[in-house]
Amino acid sequence: MIAYDLTCCQGHTFEGWFEDARAFKTQKKNGLLTCPVCSSAEISRIPSTFAIKNSPTLNRPSVEDAKTNLEALGRQIQDYVEKNFDDVGPDFAKEALKIHFGAEKPRNIRGVSTKQEEETLRNEGVDFVKVPLPATTKDKT
Repeated sequence: MIAYDLTCCQGHTFEGWFEDARAFKTQKKNGLLTCPVCSSAEISRIPSTFAIKNSPTLNRPSVEDAKTNLEALGRQIQDYVEKNFDDVGPDFAKEALKIHFGAEKPRNIRGVSTKQEEETLRNEGVDFVKVPLPATTKDKT
């Protein structure tokens, strides 16, 4: 069996299953294929969006390369957050609630919160994401 992505002259897309490529051509030629939406018999195959890519083992990154890439991604995220979010420190929950209830203008904030504060935010419907950031050298001193 073979599956083809198909479209009609009206732009409706659908999938068709055939025994082989010849069966598709025969059914199309004999007018046996019709669009399930508009019944048009003007059907054509379109490129499928489904593919399985299998890369050779030699092209896979080593564990060390993957670790380096992950560390670089972590640094990029940390840099982005530091540049684009106001640091409200331990007042994160208080500021998030002010923004949520309209007492403050919406803005990106970052800071720290306790588990209890996080539970309060969840109960109030405040969306937030916890992003664990690696300690910087200045944090270690």
